[in-house]
Amino acid sequence: MYKVDLPVDESALRAVERRRAAEAERKNRIFNSRSRVIGVDLRALHKQREEKQERLEMDKQRDMAHDLLRLSLDEMAMQQKKGEEELRRELAQDLVQYRAIHQRAEDSRDADVNYGRQAAPDASISVSGSALGPAISKKMTWTIPLKGMNENEKKKAQMEMNERNLTAQKEEREKQGREQKNRELLTGRELVDKDLRAVQLKALEEKCKRAAHIALSQYNQAQAEERMEREQQERLRREGEELAEVRYMVTSDLLTERPEAAKRKTESSAEGPRVLTDRWKGMTPQQISEIQRKREEQCLEKERLQEMERQRDVAWDYHLTEQARQQEREKNRDKELNRERRIQLDKYNQQLAREHQAHQHYLDKQLYTNRPTVHYFTQFNTSSR
Repeated sequence: MYKVDLPVDESALRAVERRRAAEAERKNRIFNSRSRVIGVDLRALHKQREEKQERLEMDKQRDMAHDLLRLSLDEMAMQQKKGEEELRRELAQDLVQYRAIHQRAEDSRDADVNYGRQAAPDASISVSGSALGPAISKKMTWTIPLKGMNENEKKKAQMEMNERNLTAQKEEREKQGREQKNRELLTGRELVDKDLRAVQLKALEEKCKRAAHIALSQYNQAQAEERMEREQQERLRREGEELAEVRYMVTSDLLTERPEAAKRKTESSAEGPRVLTDRWKGMTPQQISEIQRKREEQCLEKERLQEMERQRDVAWDYHLTEQARQQEREKNRDKELNRERRIQLDKYNQQLAREHQAHQHYLDKQLYTNRPTVHYFTQFNTSSR
């Protein structure tokens, strides 16, 4: 044909030059001993941090997309599995019907021999819709007389009936295919509707969240105002109580020391009249004897309590001693178990050490026989990657 001068695609060349320039800049930055040893490349660190943040954000978005895709794929897989199960069930039903119609025992090659030994078959062949099952929508009945017909006519009539059955089954399969396509179309529409409904529900959820956040903010503000009001009322009440207490202390009998108040008797109290200390002459003999009797009773009660405490301490010491002995026995038993376990572990470690030594001997003496030369190490650290 004709030779045509096509324009050269320079985008690939520019990409190669750009990568070469980036590689040269990277080599200058990495192999620069001054910036590598003395200081830190802050620009590169900031760039790495930005790249890491972008990578994390991309990973997060990718994970979210994968989650949504996985949910949609799971739903599609469930729908497909359900459709496959229905199709498999229909195929199995069609196979059973096909065998019942076209693979009967009386239609086989040796049917005349087998039926010659048995009773004579019916004189007519009748195929009804009830025998075919739900796969056939129309009721079909063919009755073929067998009397007065030779073998060729029988076979011809049977072939015509088979052709009619096959035609009906083909039409039924085409109808099922159209129905399957319609179901797939409806399934796709349902998926699209579900996606749109999910988007609408998400928007509605965001709107509800914003409304809930606003209501929560207003509620918190109202709570804060109510708390401030309660604190102010509590402060005013406390100040009023303190002022009332100060007023009572200033005007009470404690500071005024009025004799009239001391002479007043308290009817509801069992202590009797109040006594002024500057006029008190001491206790009576009855009061002194009552005090001594109370003191003796208190001494006896104290001795009884001390005896009970001593008995309780003895019982508790005995309990602690028994518990310590039990703990010592359990500790000795644990030591014995640990010693046996340590002996078994030492044996197992020795076995592992022998196996490791044998494996290392195999590696050193049989597997790794060639040693690397100096030329092997000169191929490293020649690039920035």
